[in-house]
Amino acid sequence: MVIQQAIEQKLTQALSPQHMAVENESHMHSVPPNSETHFKVVLVSEAFESVRLVQRHQKVYQILSEELAGEVHALALHTYTPEEWGSSQVPNSPNCMGGSKTDQQ
Repeated sequence: MVIQQAIEQKLTQALSPQHMAVENESHMHSVPPNSETHFKVVLVSEAFESVRLVQRHQKVYQILSEELAGEVHALALHTYTPEEWGSSQVPNSPNCMGGSKTDQQ
């Protein structure tokens, strides 16, 4: 969990979130066991006040540029202001259908 901890630390230092959840979703993808390649990040921060969604994501990408240039393959971002968070539901991530995974329908 070295990468997950780095993500949590960097986002905490840069954005002082009121709420943050970093979930390693690598197990849902075609990667080796114990991988840290796919993450879902939920962030609630006053730093997002008056900031458009694309700019919020760009800010997070900038903060995590080192991780994104390395092991992290995918980053699902859900960014909210404290006001937005009160009325929001975080969507579930879909299962990966690439690689060795197939549709079970």
